[in-house]
Amino acid sequence: MSDSVMSTPEAPHAERTAGEPAPRTRAKGEPRFPDGPKADPAGSHFERRIRSFQPRRSRVTAGQADALQRLWPVWGLDIDGSRRLDLAELFGNGRPVVLEIGFGMGEATAEMAAADPDTNILAVDVHTPGQGHLLHLAEERGLANVRVANGDAIILLREMLAPDALSGLRVFFPDPWPKKRHHKRRLIQPEFLTLAASRLAPGAIVHCATDWEPYAEQMLEVLTAHPAFGNTREDGGFAPRPAFRPLTRFERQGLDKGHVVNDLLFRRVPHDDRAGRPDGDTV
Repeated sequence: MSDSVMSTPEAPHAERTAGEPAPRTRAKGEPRFPDGPKADPAGSHFERRIRSFQPRRSRVTAGQADALQRLWPVWGLDIDGSRRLDLAELFGNGRPVVLEIGFGMGEATAEMAAADPDTNILAVDVHTPGQGHLLHLAEERGLANVRVANGDAIILLREMLAPDALSGLRVFFPDPWPKKRHHKRRLIQPEFLTLAASRLAPGAIVHCATDWEPYAEQMLEVLTAHPAFGNTREDGGFAPRPAFRPLTRFERQGLDKGHVVNDLLFRRVPHDDRAGRPDGDTV
C-alpha cells in the first residue's frame, strides 16, 4: 500500500557472528541516520493542519539502513520548505518531472522509472523503510531518474515547487480514511487539487488509483467538479488500469479479496486566467 505514513523506525536488526561487537547504542537525541532523512524536516516552521498521513513505527532492515546512509546525500531530499527547488538541477537534466505522493516500498515506482527513463520521478513518502528500499532499488537497477523526498507533500507543492513545474501527479492507493469523521483527512480534496493544479503544466496528467470504492467515488466527484481538470474518459467515468501502472503486491492481495480497483486519469486543462492557482502565484 502506498499510504504516506510518518514512521519512527526501530534500529536495524541483523545476525551477528561470534566475536562481533554489539551495535553501539545511540545517545538520546542522536539522529538514527546522520546523513539520511530527518525525522521532521519542516519542523514547526509551518502552521499545523489536518494531515492525510498518520504516524506508525516500522522496522528498518540493515540493507535499507545502508541505502539511507549512503544514498540519501545523493538522491534524497528533505522537504523543509526553505527554498524553491530547481528540478533541472535536482535531476541533472531538463526532462519532464512527475510527482508521486506515497510510494510504499517503492517497487512500482522503480518499475515505472525503469520503463520510462526519459521521465523523472520525484517520489514523496515519510515511510523510512520504503525510502531506504526505493533508494536500494534505484542503485541496483541504475535508475538515474528517481529522487526520493521525505516529508509533507503539501509543503513541497506549496513552498518548494514553481508554477507549472510538473508534467504529472500520481497518487496510488492513498489512505482511504474509511470512517466518516476522518474523511477530512483524505488527500484528494478540492483544496489539494487547487494547489496541485498550480504546479502542473497544461496537459499534465493526474493519475489516482484506489481499491476503496467510496473514496474512488469521492475522487471522481471532486476531480470532475474542479475547473482545472478534465477527465480523459469521454464517458466521464473511471479508466481501466493503464499498462504503465504496475500491478503491485498490495493490489494483488486486494483483488484476491474481491476488492475493486479504480483508476482515474484527469488532464490539467490549459489555463488562461488565475483559476486553480493559489493567491500570489504567477506564471
